[in-house]
Amino acid sequence: MRMRALWRRLRWLIALAVIGFWAWIFAEHAMMPPMTHNLPFESWYGNWDDVVLVSAVFLAFVLGLAWPRGKAQWRNAGIYSAFLISLFFEMFGLPLTIFLLSPLVDVPIPAFGLGESHLWAYALDRAGVMPLGRGVYFVMIVSLALIAAGMGLLAFGWAQVFGARYELVTKGIYGFVRHPQYLGLILILVACNIQWPTLLTLLMAPVLIVAYARQARREDAELEARFGAAFAHYAARVPAFIPRFRRRSAPTAPAVLRA
Repeated sequence: MRMRALWRRLRWLIALAVIGFWAWIFAEHAMMPPMTHNLPFESWYGNWDDVVLVSAVFLAFVLGLAWPRGKAQWRNAGIYSAFLISLFFEMFGLPLTIFLLSPLVDVPIPAFGLGESHLWAYALDRAGVMPLGRGVYFVMIVSLALIAAGMGLLAFGWAQVFGARYELVTKGIYGFVRHPQYLGLILILVACNIQWPTLLTLLMAPVLIVAYARQARREDAELEARFGAAFAHYAARVPAFIPRFRRRSAPTAPAVLRA
């Protein structure tokens, strides 16, 4: 019992550390002024050490907190990993999307430095909506806020359900949404495509969103088949993904772990 209580506290400390880390990343960028200088194309790309490091950091957070179980979850985790690796391959290594986009917008490839490579910010600048520096600041703040929220959902969900194999967690974050970790993964997908869109990640994101929505439905069906009205009552009160922002009491019937 002491070990179980200690592990429960340790899980919450880890979750709070994860949330604190991403909140700090967001705050650091929020306090920075809009970009007033830029890095040239050749200085930003070809940084393969950054590709490996940032990919490893994101994969450690995502896979460690999502904790895939079963064939379907590992398949989705593999696709998600490919999404992240392809993103950082283009973000720091070789910008294949820019190679394809450059002739379409009549801009030479070397003109895409750090700022211009934030393609939504560059589009806002070209459309006259806001200057490039402010556009980069805007997409960074929005995307980092979504990443921090997604990591928070992953961390809170992990802390509540890790090791809880014979009980249905209906309190905390699970009192607002039935699948907070899948929602967190989807928010991170959206955030990445706001911050640094690429052709491959834009194509992969809808596939992953549909895959996680189907996985959530399969898990709900399994729980309802096993626990009948008890889970049906819980599902009727708590939405799968979009919170109602109004806490309602949930049934306390025994069930099994969900993501």
